[in-house]
Order: sequence, then structure tokens, then C-alpha cells
Amino acid sequence: MEYLEFELPIKELEEQLDKCQIIGKESDVDVTETCKQIEKKLAETKKEIYKNLTAWQRVQLSRHPNRPYTLDHIKALCGDSWLELHGDRNVKDDKAMIGGLGKIGDQSYMFIGQQKGYNTKTRQYRNFGMSNPEGYRKALRLMKSAEKFGIPVVTLIDTPGAYPGLEAEERGQGEAIARNILEMTRLKVPIITVIIGEGASGGALGIGVGDKVLMLENTWYSVISPESCSSILWRSWEYKEQAAEALKLTAKDMKRMKLVDQIIKEPLGGAHTDREKTFIAVRDAIVSSYEELKNLSPKQLVKQRMEKYEHMGVFKD
Repeated sequence: MEYLEFELPIKELEEQLDKCQIIGKESDVDVTETCKQIEKKLAETKKEIYKNLTAWQRVQLSRHPNRPYTLDHIKALCGDSWLELHGDRNVKDDKAMIGGLGKIGDQSYMFIGQQKGYNTKTRQYRNFGMSNPEGYRKALRLMKSAEKFGIPVVTLIDTPGAYPGLEAEERGQGEAIARNILEMTRLKVPIITVIIGEGASGGALGIGVGDKVLMLENTWYSVISPESCSSILWRSWEYKEQAAEALKLTAKDMKRMKLVDQIIKEPLGGAHTDREKTFIAVRDAIVSSYEELKNLSPKQLVKQRMEKYEHMGVFKD
């Protein structure tokens, strides 16, 4: 189990509890009462820490190395029905963007999302979840296939941003993301978007236009990461915590500003502390969202989606 800096008091208490239990097993000393006291203090500490998380601490939780990634969610949701599809039919298969068909119950969905790696080797293989233009073009190809066969689309967002390399720009990174945003606004099937980790910049928006946009509790969604914002405004990463607060990037902020439709509650301590509970919550939210959308005609879907995004923000003529 890996602990973040603000979780160190929890780590200390859990270590004390482990030692206490070991003493109880290996000796004749009755430590039942001591263990109960430590357990009580541990529960109170957890509640206190996770009840008062700052924006930066939620950003840290969204990046926790044990947090379930896109493929973890898809495999938990679909089981053996998951069939991954590859390639943009133009350049190559982008490993940072995955997609394919799967079933939740009896309903088929087209799943699309960014995939990060679990260790150094797989992180390089997945390009740290940062897609190239061909990844967004693959995503669009799969969305168009879903539209052709009347299959709803589910997108899972978890990216620090689109890949910013020179070769990505040469192959039309900006155009690929803009094209996806345009095409998603007029796709004639339901689109359900779930932010399961980081939702940064155009990299997230490239698969982020949805009829229903859902956010897990300890995730973030913003035009820029706190570190990058800090480096632009203060010429240093030291002010990332201030930047995180100023950006209003948490799920609560997004819901208050009506930029997302629903917050999916996570287990105490984050999605990684109880994966099964998280997967069930995400599944229920997807199924519930689809139930609201499935009876709308293609024309109604597009009209409602366009109106939703037209009403975002504050402006003057």
C-alpha cells in the first residue's frame, strides 16, 4: 500500500494496529482493548483527513499509483464480453487511447478511453496516457461505427493531456481534437462520459463531449494542470497548491458550475481502497444515465446535447 504525504498519520496508525495484532497473536498478552482504541482512532483520523481534502490533495488522489485505470474499469464492467478494437485506419494504433465493444448486462456499449501504465515499461508503452492525433482519430472511427449500429458510447477520461510533441503537432493534434469535439456534438447515439482520474486540457475534451458527464469524487477536470498553471503564472511549480485552488477543478466545483451532471461517490480514502465498490458505483451511474437517454430520438439527443453546451459559461452580447 502506497501512502500520499497527507496520509502519513493514517500509515502510522495502521502500522501501530498491525504491531498490536502481531503481539496479540505471538504472546499471551491481551491487547484487545488497545487494538480497539487504535482502530477507533484510525477511523476518526481517516474521516477527518478525507472530509477536509484540499483541491491539490484531490489531484494527488486522482494520480494515486494504485488507482484503477480505464482497462481495469472496462474489464470489471464487461468481463469476458470486452473486445478491443485497434487502429485509426490511417497512421497506426495509438496505445494511449483504447476502445472496443463490451456489454453491461444485455446492453452493448462502445467503450473509449485513455490508458496509463502500471510500471515504467507499460507507462512508456502507453505514452503515460497522452494520446497522439491517431488516438483521437481511432476514437472518432469507433464512435462513428457505434453510430452506424445504434450502440451507445461510453468514454472514460484519465489523461494529463494530449501528447505535446513536435511530431504530434505535425500530424495535426489540434485538428484531431477539434474534429472530435465537432463530431461528438452531433453524434446520433447517447454519449456517457466518465472522468475516472485526471481530466486535463484538450486531451480530455477530445473524448469529453457527452449527454451525461460524470465525475468520480476524487478526480479533476481543467483546462490546465496545477503544475503547468503555476509554472506559467509564477515561473515555478512551487505554487501548484494555490493554482489548484484557483482553477476550481474538483468534482464539487464542476458540479456547482454545471459543467458536469453527476458526482460518483468513492469509498473513503479513494477509488483504490475498494476497487469493487468503485466499479459497482460507476456501472450503476452508466446504466442509470443510459436509461434516461435510451428513449430519445437521434434528433432529440443532438438538440439536447447542443443546448446543454450552449448554456455553459457566462457571456454578454
